[in-house]
Amino acid sequence: MDLKFRNESGEAKNLQFFLQKENGVSRRLITKLKRQPMGITCEGKLIRTIDDVPAGAEVILHVSDENEIPPNAELNVPVVFENDSVIVFNKPQGMPVHPSMNHYEDTLGNYFSALYPELTFRPVNRLDRNTSGLCVVAKDQHSAARLQRSVKKIYYAVICGEPEEKSGRIDAPIKRQTESLITRCVAPDGQNAVTNYRIISSCGKYSYARIELETGRTHQIRVHFSHIGFPLAGDDLYGGSCEDAAGQTLHCGEVSFPDGKGGMIVLEAPPWENILHLFRKYPFNEIK
Repeated sequence: MDLKFRNESGEAKNLQFFLQKENGVSRRLITKLKRQPMGITCEGKLIRTIDDVPAGAEVILHVSDENEIPPNAELNVPVVFENDSVIVFNKPQGMPVHPSMNHYEDTLGNYFSALYPELTFRPVNRLDRNTSGLCVVAKDQHSAARLQRSVKKIYYAVICGEPEEKSGRIDAPIKRQTESLITRCVAPDGQNAVTNYRIISSCGKYSYARIELETGRTHQIRVHFSHIGFPLAGDDLYGGSCEDAAGQTLHCGEVSFPDGKGGMIVLEAPPWENILHLFRKYPFNEIK
């Protein structure tokens, strides 16, 4: 895959500065391409990092990619947005992002491989198998590095019960639970973790919350709402009722990230059936 950058200024610029400082290409990728025959070219000719890029000239990075995930074209995941550097999916609940021993051909990675057999699968924000919603996938190493820690996410969840405080900030450190590879818990010696929430609607039995994270700990939303006594519906790992839902009712409904040109890309995706069926079954009333 080729990455193209044009020197739009009216003056020549050092290649290293032009790529790294002005276009956000990582030093690691530049070093890798320097060792690759014709890895970096300018107007069709090899260019060194000590050379200058003439005004108006185009630099091309010839990035070789490998894809070791088997494709599965029988899967179908909605694409919310796509351009030359990124594709954003609305992942359903129950679909893992990465293949594993028990999920070798039914993951988002398998579907991506069917769409782009020549590209490496690089998800920027990773969702649990039972968390649905927007998953941003970079199409190349440069885009993945550029978007790392730059994707802002808004989650939505159905929680059990109705908190008296309709908005709040949960500040409680989280660590791995003793002798468990999966479960997390709130503990004084855990890592800093902060969750902001606002209750949008409620039926009494359940409430629908908008959630924004200040930190990104494993299972943070699930652990925090369980900690304050309102676990996610369907989340049996952290005490949520499974009467009306199987698997945590958690959805990444909004993402925003830089477009690489000074602007922002803002995307939304409605929740899947695992949440919608609760809205049909119970009379959720808006909280003002």
